[in-house]
Amino acid sequence: MYAFIEGIIEQKSQSELVINTNGVGYLLLCSNSTLSSAPPRGEFMRVYTYLSVRQDAMDLFGFVSMDEKNMFLKLNSISGIGPKTALGILAALPLGELTMAILTGDAVMLSRAPGIGKKTAQRIVLELKDKFTAEDLAGGENLSAIPHVAHDSVMAEAIMALQSLGYTQTEAARAVSAVQQSGSEVLSPDEIVRSALRSMSKG
Repeated sequence: MYAFIEGIIEQKSQSELVINTNGVGYLLLCSNSTLSSAPPRGEFMRVYTYLSVRQDAMDLFGFVSMDEKNMFLKLNSISGIGPKTALGILAALPLGELTMAILTGDAVMLSRAPGIGKKTAQRIVLELKDKFTAEDLAGGENLSAIPHVAHDSVMAEAIMALQSLGYTQTEAARAVSAVQQSGSEVLSPDEIVRSALRSMSKG
């Protein structure tokens, strides 16, 4: 019903924004990312929106970007995950980390979100890992190389090993994907990590 709302920030709390649009105050439930990106009271902002309609309530959710809204819609499409739970997941994990956790099958990271147990985290991975395209963005990062590692636990283990050495998820995933694409032989996680480190040191 509402694609976006833009207007003046009227109120700002830990979980909500009120935007004044031509004298109408819209109460928006928002993630930490949206709230931290919101300007001070009295300044202008555009927020992308989703209207949740139930028998007993109507809630309007707000997002700082279309990437965040699209992730919310993906999460909300999963049986057993309602809009408030989806927003809680976005609040618990930055968008880039959340995308990487899904693509690499990292159920442990997903379980950090409130109300998300191991089984629900595994269901999120199972239902969403194939719904990302090469054009999908997360936190400004192009994920075109990452889907190659999404289904492989060996690759996921190598990524986690590189992260433990101080590399970001995106850096690790790109390096591991490059190793996978450079040869046809089956490598162990240790071999993948060594090859990835050699490649990154040359870069």
